[in-house]
Amino acid sequence: MTTKDRQIERRWEQLHTWGPYGLLGISVVLALASTGVFDRSTEWYAAWTLVAVAVALQLWWHGTRSRRAGRGRIPSRAGTAYYVVRWALAFALAWIDPFFAFYAAAGYMDADELIPGRWQRLGLFASAVTVAGAQAGGLPFGSGVQWILFAALLVANSGLQMVVAHLTQQEAQRSRERTETITELERTNAALQQALDENAALHAQLLVQAREAGVADERRRLAAEIHDTIAQGLTGIIAQLQVVANTPDPGAARVHLGRASELARQSLGEARRSVHNLAPVALEHDGLPEALKKTVADWARRTGVRADFTLTGTVEHLHEEISATLLRIAQEALSNASRHARAARLGVTLSFMGDEVTLDVRDDGRGFDPAAVPERTGNGGFGLDGMRARAERVAGSLTLESEPGHGTAVSARVPLVRHDR
Repeated sequence: MTTKDRQIERRWEQLHTWGPYGLLGISVVLALASTGVFDRSTEWYAAWTLVAVAVALQLWWHGTRSRRAGRGRIPSRAGTAYYVVRWALAFALAWIDPFFAFYAAAGYMDADELIPGRWQRLGLFASAVTVAGAQAGGLPFGSGVQWILFAALLVANSGLQMVVAHLTQQEAQRSRERTETITELERTNAALQQALDENAALHAQLLVQAREAGVADERRRLAAEIHDTIAQGLTGIIAQLQVVANTPDPGAARVHLGRASELARQSLGEARRSVHNLAPVALEHDGLPEALKKTVADWARRTGVRADFTLTGTVEHLHEEISATLLRIAQEALSNASRHARAARLGVTLSFMGDEVTLDVRDDGRGFDPAAVPERTGNGGFGLDGMRARAERVAGSLTLESEPGHGTAVSARVPLVRHDR
């Protein structure tokens, strides 16, 4: 129930509680004004007695009503008895003076609260008889004209109160329907909140699983890079040192030592690059476009290959996982190009296209036949598989186009997920 409904309910309660007092007071004042305060007739002695009884009846019902306040507007035997006795008092008083019809009109206000459903219309009709009789000139009637006028007034009063009773019943029905609708909405909201809570728990569980999957992927990537770069570099160093140990020629020994030193520097660089990929510090202070631009520029300076970065579309602030995924794919593609492509020119393009982001890395190197690439084994490479796994982990995809002598193009397409603010 809303605050407005509670206010209306409280006002109805006040009207039902104090309305009969007010109507009785109005009747007494008007009756005294019309007959005189000092009227000492027998009828007025009877009227004063009946008024005292009516006040006592109202006080009794006031106390009874207060004790039944928690039961709501439910008709009872006590309420029906109060209504009948009040009607009888009002009828007797209206017989003495027609102005007491105001007190009789109290029956219009609370018949629905005091009388059971099938008897309500009878109670309203009885009140209409008293009011119509008073309006026709007072009881008893002294002429046929009064009887005709009484009949017309009775029809008018009964019709009016029946219309009011019908409207009241409709309003009560609408109120019950609103209450049922509100109750149903509350149940629906509770079920929706429970579903949201369950969804939040499931989302948290999925995040945990995604993190665990990411950790597993990162471990596999590191294992692959260590195998493909650092382990192979260390193997080459060992081979060169073995040649040095077995050759008596100082000149040949220096050549092999130089090769061993170069392999050591390359292995150190690969180790640093692997650690860098594990924690993309390039994204700590820059967005993805700036980080890619710097990465491409650093790669060009390190390799001596001309490399260009191009940005298209409206730049969005991407979710950190999306940014990290694209940056690492770009780093992996650049690493593969430096090791295998022997390119003279390379281009990196980042494209924001509505609901997705595309990263393209193209070079004019020697290329290869993708169908001829062996499946990954215990001794095979991880580069392309690693990039594809990264893209798929964020619901994206990776495609590769290459042909011997015509360069290589790697394209990663991922959904555009904005940064959580």
